[in-house]
Amino acid sequence: MVNGARRRSERRLSRMALALVVTLLASCRDDPTGSSREPDADPKSYNSDWTEASHGKVSPNYSVVFPQDAVNRIDIVMTPAQWTGVRQNMTTLWGFDFGGGADRPCCCPCPPTDPSYVDVTFRFNGKVWKNVGFRLKGNSSLQVAWGTGTYKLPFRLQFDEFEATYPGINDQRFYGFKELSLSPGFVDESLIREKVTPDIFRMAGIPAAKTAFYRVFIDFGQGLKYAGLYTMVEVIDDTMVKDQFGEDAGNLYKPVSTLERFVLSEFEKKNNKTAADYKDVEAMITALNSPLRTTDPAQWRTNLEATFNVDHFLKWLAVNNAIVNWDTYGLNAQNYYLYNHSARKLTWIPWDLNYSLTTVPAPVHRQEGELGLSLGMSEVDSTWPLIRFLADDPVYYERYRAHMRTFYETVFTQARMDALFDKYHALIAPYVVGANGEQPGYTFLSSPASFTSALPTLKAHVASRRNVVADFLR
Repeated sequence: MVNGARRRSERRLSRMALALVVTLLASCRDDPTGSSREPDADPKSYNSDWTEASHGKVSPNYSVVFPQDAVNRIDIVMTPAQWTGVRQNMTTLWGFDFGGGADRPCCCPCPPTDPSYVDVTFRFNGKVWKNVGFRLKGNSSLQVAWGTGTYKLPFRLQFDEFEATYPGINDQRFYGFKELSLSPGFVDESLIREKVTPDIFRMAGIPAAKTAFYRVFIDFGQGLKYAGLYTMVEVIDDTMVKDQFGEDAGNLYKPVSTLERFVLSEFEKKNNKTAADYKDVEAMITALNSPLRTTDPAQWRTNLEATFNVDHFLKWLAVNNAIVNWDTYGLNAQNYYLYNHSARKLTWIPWDLNYSLTTVPAPVHRQEGELGLSLGMSEVDSTWPLIRFLADDPVYYERYRAHMRTFYETVFTQARMDALFDKYHALIAPYVVGANGEQPGYTFLSSPASFTSALPTLKAHVASRRNVVADFLR
């Protein structure tokens, strides 16, 4: 009897415990903070702000996310524990905590592993996006900001990064965009270079990421603060290829290669990852470095053009050299993508353009006096074969000069560039200087006056480069 009573009592306790667990789980699913680890899988139940247009997997809305005549505002909120996690992760990767590397030389290569994502709350125009992936990004800009304790940190957002943990955000997007990159205007007193340079490339007929200005407010666990004026940059492997090429089924690579030879580890595949197929880029490199270049130039050109959009690259090269952009191929084996278009073959896409439009050496990477490639490129050696070999070929060199002339006469005019710079300087000025401007600890500006003087400096750069181009084309 005693044992029977004990068993009945234990069963009653077990049923009570189970009921308590069920009640707690139900309350967690109803938690309006979204902190549950067992959320409702229905997006509209999980987030009352969810609409297909704003949060769903829809066609990207460029007019909302990349306005060209307005400065959007976004708010990012993380908990103190999340900010602590970011600091611990960065200390592990970089070897020093936030604000602990001001005396370190700039700029060391970034670690091979990207910083980890944390899930944050994201707000825009009165709507909330829950559990959005936030991670720091960059090399020199991140090292300087992190080392000096500057809160204007470069970062990326991925809206469905945590969908496995939070089913309620499955396929979450920001008006059709899955991933976005936010750049803080590092070593750019004008704060417009990374905005206008892709515009200039597209004006010249070269597809490049869309960009727009954003006021960014971040709560690092101690209240919302204005982190400064950022440039939002479209991510190439998210929406840009489909939008500007009309397709995205071909292989897309982000290389770190001089293209002297094919090394698998130097070609990060951004799509089609399950198919270990690199034949397209292998064929391009083989054709480029073939001995036919000197023994049968016509056949060499035919073979190369069967795999690579040579004319497009020559156009990019002409524009890149005319405006001056030294942080890319020819000086650094980075900051470009290759997309294998079904008709146009492997096509060059520029990336990371914050060091463009300047003849003043930035205080990173470069030695004094190295300002980019000369227009004739005679200093480039065979370690950069895509430049050296094309420049050595008289047919391709004349095409390069023709593209330079077209750019000089139709796009890179003083009037068009001045109007472009004036427009965006005026648009962002209220959020850079003055009562609503950037604040100490949340800016890279050396002074408010440096922002004002940067505009005539940009215009003078165009005038100087136009003189150089004119001399080259004579």
